Amino acid sequence: MNFAFTEEQEELRKTVRAFLEAKSSEEAVREQMETDKGFDDAVWTQMGEQMGLQGLVVPEEFGGSGYGYVELGIVLEEMGRSLLCAPFFSTVVLAANALILSGDDAAKQAHLPGIAAGTTKATVAFTEPNGKWDESGIEATADADGKITGTKSFVLDGNTADLIIVAAKTAAGTSLFAVAGDAAGLTKTALSTMDQTRKQAKLDLDGVQGTLIGTDGGGWDILQGMLDLAAVGLAAEQVGGAQMVLDMAVEYAKVRVQFGRPIGSFQAIKHKCADMLLEVESAKSAAYYGMWCAAEMNDELASTASLAKAYCSEAYFHAAAENIQIHGGIGFTWEHPAHLYFKRAKSSELLFGDPTYHREQLAQRIGI
Repeated sequence: MNFAFTEEQEELRKTVRAFLEAKSSEEAVREQMETDKGFDDAVWTQMGEQMGLQGLVVPEEFGGSGYGYVELGIVLEEMGRSLLCAPFFSTVVLAANALILSGDDAAKQAHLPGIAAGTTKATVAFTEPNGKWDESGIEATADADGKITGTKSFVLDGNTADLIIVAAKTAAGTSLFAVAGDAAGLTKTALSTMDQTRKQAKLDLDGVQGTLIGTDGGGWDILQGMLDLAAVGLAAEQVGGAQMVLDMAVEYAKVRVQFGRPIGSFQAIKHKCADMLLEVESAKSAAYYGMWCAAEMNDELASTASLAKAYCSEAYFHAAAENIQIHGGIGFTWEHPAHLYFKRAKSSELLFGDPTYHREQLAQRIGI
């Protein structure tokens, strides 16, 4: 078992980082987070046509590259480092994985080629105003004809998605339905959130026509698998952000001078940076192991996903908070990027369940 990245994987990281440094600068992030849409169409197109990022884990038979979750994790880590504003997570990590896990060849053929090409922006709508992340939170219903009624909230990039995979209860249980982004009876409302680098929306469905994905009543198994993959993907993204704020803090500690010496020479600052380094490196270990489990789709994925999500959430949030403390007053200002990472860290901590929720899931999954 070798946990070192291959030469090809390191080249992928180098290429993606160079692209994001050019396309997702702090200035670009601030510009896009202020828009209703939340991303740049030209950059999204380049990600698909030039980089092939949207099709990275899509099987070759559906127009993708057929790479594994380790490669996707590398891309997500770099996106977390740059705070990329784009519907990549919702389209690739949520929707594409849900389609792949569904085993529904017709649904995969209908939607995966568009996702891989970057022409289809997609998301999964399963959470509702009750805020629950498990199956008990799904209260929307669908009749025998596939007409869906209910409200979905906290839907990532729901306001711009061309395809929405909706979870709803039928007579057979939880089922998934493909819904067009412009379907009749669908009302999209953008949500005002703390972290505007990742847009969320509320979706009201009034008899919206959906097309069944997979089997009737088999939706929760698909969603559970997707959520495990999403937890690992988010952990990788959090690691990228945590490393970025660590680098930011260390660099500032070297150049900020007080009492005639760099503040990094003071013991209190040294201890903060050392603690941050320990947490970030430990988070990397958890996330990278989760990426390997996801690539292998082995029996450890379920427990490792919750472990990685819980630990990486806390490590990123703590690093982001300490970064602000090391910067002092300037770190609290709107003009400084530290607060952008702090808000992303907090929103990511809560996304797909907070650390307490995932520790409870981990305990249940390992039989404690």
